Amino acid sequence: MTQTNLMDLQGQIENVTYFNEETGYTIAKVKVAGNKDLVPCVGNLIRPTPGEVLSMKGEWTNHEKYGRQFKSSFSQTTTPASVHGIQKYLGSGLIKGIGPVMSKRIVAKFGKDTLEIIEHRSERLAEIPGIGEGRIGMIRKAWQDQKEIREVMLFLQTHGVSSGFAAKIFKQYGNDAIGIVQENPYRLAKDIFGIGFLTADKIAGKMGFAKESLVRAEAGILYVLNQLAEQGHVYAPQPFLLEQSQAILGIGADIIEKAVANLVKEQMVSSEERPGLDHRAIYLSHFYLAECQAAARLKALIPAPKQTRQIDVDKALGWVQEKLAITLAEKQLQAVKAAIESKLMIITGGPGTGKTTIINAIMKIYKTVKTTIFLAAPTGRAAKKMAESTGQEAKTIHRMLEFNFKRGGFQKNENSTLDCDILIVDEASMIDIVLMHYLLKAVPTRATLILVGDVNQLPSVGPGNVLRDIIAAGVAPVVELNEIFRQAKESSIIVNAHRINQGLFPETKPTTDASGTLSDFYFIQQEDPEKALETILNLVKTRIPMRFKLNPINDIQVLSPMNRGTVGVTNLNTELQQALNPGEGGVSRAGKTFRIHDKVMQIRNNYDKEVFNGDIGRIFHIDAEDQEIKVLFDERLVAYEFADLDELVPAYAVTVHKSQGSEYPAVVIPIMTQHYMMLQRNLIYTAVTRGRKLVVLVGTKKALAIAVKNNKTEQRYSLLRQRLTGN
Repeated sequence: MTQTNLMDLQGQIENVTYFNEETGYTIAKVKVAGNKDLVPCVGNLIRPTPGEVLSMKGEWTNHEKYGRQFKSSFSQTTTPASVHGIQKYLGSGLIKGIGPVMSKRIVAKFGKDTLEIIEHRSERLAEIPGIGEGRIGMIRKAWQDQKEIREVMLFLQTHGVSSGFAAKIFKQYGNDAIGIVQENPYRLAKDIFGIGFLTADKIAGKMGFAKESLVRAEAGILYVLNQLAEQGHVYAPQPFLLEQSQAILGIGADIIEKAVANLVKEQMVSSEERPGLDHRAIYLSHFYLAECQAAARLKALIPAPKQTRQIDVDKALGWVQEKLAITLAEKQLQAVKAAIESKLMIITGGPGTGKTTIINAIMKIYKTVKTTIFLAAPTGRAAKKMAESTGQEAKTIHRMLEFNFKRGGFQKNENSTLDCDILIVDEASMIDIVLMHYLLKAVPTRATLILVGDVNQLPSVGPGNVLRDIIAAGVAPVVELNEIFRQAKESSIIVNAHRINQGLFPETKPTTDASGTLSDFYFIQQEDPEKALETILNLVKTRIPMRFKLNPINDIQVLSPMNRGTVGVTNLNTELQQALNPGEGGVSRAGKTFRIHDKVMQIRNNYDKEVFNGDIGRIFHIDAEDQEIKVLFDERLVAYEFADLDELVPAYAVTVHKSQGSEYPAVVIPIMTQHYMMLQRNLIYTAVTRGRKLVVLVGTKKALAIAVKNNKTEQRYSLLRQRLTGN
């Protein structure tokens, strides 16, 4: 149908049934004069708000399921004129500081003049009981912001940007948003979380930026390097970088090489050739700095003299075993001895191999010679577990290094080092190259650094393979524990974790043994993904809580190898939320609905809020009036504006990668052949070792066998080992 044949329709939005922030696609019920029933209208709208008057051009269509509806091709909105419309408009959550109750009180006082008063005479809002100067200021700012956000939305929508990002863009750039995007749309990919290069590139294309422009090539190279960092690489070999950049940008290698040279000149990228390396290494500059300085600080730490009192090793080993009433195994004795004699040492081993016993023995010995011992771990949960097992305070690395966003980052550094003689860091396999760099900056050269971890787990989520690289460099004593102790042998979880690590198929016992004791490890055979999903829902909601007396939300964690698929994280979260926390209320953002009591996960480091990638919390409060959600993370409330909700995802199910460093009373793990790309031994081993009391695998033995046999770990481009050895 041509534009001249389009019909006009005008009405007031009564409610918004569906709104997709990514596309602007809306399903709304509209009150049209002369129509008894509300008219269903569909189309792409800019921030549709109940109460607005909507003028549309479009056509009537018949939907096979929903019947007659108006399909809008062009539309514009105006503020409502009726008292009913104004009240609905203000009560919709559009203006921060005004909710449904407050909107009724304001409209009851000012009637049809309400919007004019908010815009031009907002001081009169003080006439409403409960509205003070602070709230008037909030309302005044929110009213102005939403007008400007709509201007930004209109501009961005004409250039192919989804309306969902407009609020974030406006929050980042304010009134300069349109000018900044016009000048360099590629800044969006760098500055706005959630907008990647590909989206920015589409915008730039619509704005007339040339395909071969250097600014586009530079943005594309940075995008490729960041994508590789997300896969764990610290740098990219130059030929690989050129190949990947050409594939994405569709331009010649000569332009890409020139763009790389420009980025090196601008110090955004670092380039290095090393003897024995058959390619030039291209780094994002902050990764290059982190890797070089981490290596330099480790090399300086190792030969520096200890400043603790001399300890007679043999006497100390005998004394500590007597004091703790234990007999240390041979490798445990080696570990304690190395911790006394060396400045840097590594203890690695799986569950049940006595790592905690060694830590306690080391601490007992060092405390007798009046040393200051610090304990740390990468995550809050790992630090809490460490504190419980040692009886001494343990902090996250960020907290120990006193991260302060407003004061520019970590307050503990080379100029203000940690005041400790011994630093013991648990879950060291989780530490990426950037965090290790900041940690080592703060470790005084007099200190002894003891890294404890499980090298057979998945490597860090961030770039690098730090623990493996330090071990491979051979610069420090490494004690690898592989003996399972008697008490641990009673746990099928621990026994099977070690079997998996050895490439053996896990053993499953009967549901209960002869004494009626429940097993802690189960495998439920299920070939069909839909039936596997049904089984998981039943396990989490009913079977495990009833049988093992566990809370389905707090105590049971579903861990999936992938995000996609029937039993992937995305679909599992939708189904589990409906099963465990159903309801009509909540806040919808970017295709996700958040409700009070939902389990959620932070998916990026937010230093301002002091929440980090992988932190799990529960939604404690939703305030539609102030447009804010409060999430409880480990007894600490953190506030999120609605515009920032893309930092949170539902966490009834999470990927195995995101579960690192955490431990749960029970885990349920789908393992299907549809996950074949992710079926690796270290992934299944990591998943199984997350369960403390119960592990249930749901899927096929074929998929499990593939994973157990596949011991190939993906190569990560890193030169930390070479920097440590000088090769």
